[in-house]
Amino acid sequence: MPFLAHGSYRIHYDLAGPDDGPAFVLVNGLTQYADLWGSYRDALAAKRFRVATFDLLGQGASDKPVLFINQADQITMLAQLIEQLGDRPVFLSGISFGGLIALRYAILHADRIAGLVAMSSFAELSPQLLLLGNALRMGLILGGTSYLQDLLLPMNLSDAWLGPLLENLDAVKRQGWLTNDVYALQNLMESFLDFKPLTGELSSITVPTMILNGEFDFLTPRVLHETLRLHIPDSALVIVPRAYHAFTLEKAPLTIDLLCRFAEDVLASRWKGDRSIWIAPDEPGGPFTPFPSDYDHLRAIPAQRART
Repeated sequence: MPFLAHGSYRIHYDLAGPDDGPAFVLVNGLTQYADLWGSYRDALAAKRFRVATFDLLGQGASDKPVLFINQADQITMLAQLIEQLGDRPVFLSGISFGGLIALRYAILHADRIAGLVAMSSFAELSPQLLLLGNALRMGLILGGTSYLQDLLLPMNLSDAWLGPLLENLDAVKRQGWLTNDVYALQNLMESFLDFKPLTGELSSITVPTMILNGEFDFLTPRVLHETLRLHIPDSALVIVPRAYHAFTLEKAPLTIDLLCRFAEDVLASRWKGDRSIWIAPDEPGGPFTPFPSDYDHLRAIPAQRART
């Protein structure tokens, strides 16, 4: 199990796929760990991408200090990992808190990456998101990691995904209990809440940027992604139909396909980041649909009623 060093801390990372191809770096959400990207590693490696995953400080197999984790530490470690990849096109993608870390890295080091994918992410801590973050932090303090999972699962995933798991939910959650440390998670949450707005710096992200937002994501709703679309010059917003905040778990095959198509378009100089708005296909390989210009894209995707 390889590690990077940051001061006295060790950061677990993993590399997969051919050593001569372009790279994808995948950044975890706040309560995730690197092994959750397993299907992404396999599929992207099969497409001849070099795939880098890692546990943020405080997560998984990385060190878990109970005090004084900050976002700058995470960005420094991400920079070290990207340096491990050498001189090749690097595509950086992060989900939720990991999307925030990816955005901050891209602001500082846009010249080091070929493209950016921000998923379920944000540049401003809205009052709603601040209150939700504080409530989740208090839930963790009072109820531990198990109670935090009980709060997050229905916030992040659909009935269709959760329904078949209800009878075996404790087994599904057990890996999270074993992997995450309550004090390190509390520390990570505090680093999330100690947030400085990024909107004024987004224009320095000059690389092609795909912004992915689940249609029904109420943790980071469309208006937060709109800030990214309007301020990142070479960007496009892609709405994932019938998806929630954690669509990377619920719709992994589709998300993998979207990542691959984005990277292939950038490498082939086909990407058009004109701040446009698109609807992703329902299934991998399907066509993108331009969002209808006469509808408000900050609301749900317009759809006709099924005829009976």
